[in-house]
Amino acid sequence: MGDVIQREGPVAPWRQIAAIYRAQIESGELAPGDRLPSIASLAQEYEVARTTAQKVIESLRDDDLVVTSPMGTYVK
Repeated sequence: MGDVIQREGPVAPWRQIAAIYRAQIESGELAPGDRLPSIASLAQEYEVARTTAQKVIESLRDDDLVVTSPMGTYVK
């Protein structure tokens, strides 16, 4: 199970999840080339909607931390 996210509060769940992955990438826990979970897996792991999980991936991609392809999402 993933880290616990706060469902009530000022920070949207997708931002919390993105912050978890951002920290893992910046710390080296997730290295370049490592694959992130699929949108469906993220949604299930954190018990959020698929659209919420999609926002996580989009945020990390917009921050130039990951690259997406038909084969998945990978750390840059």
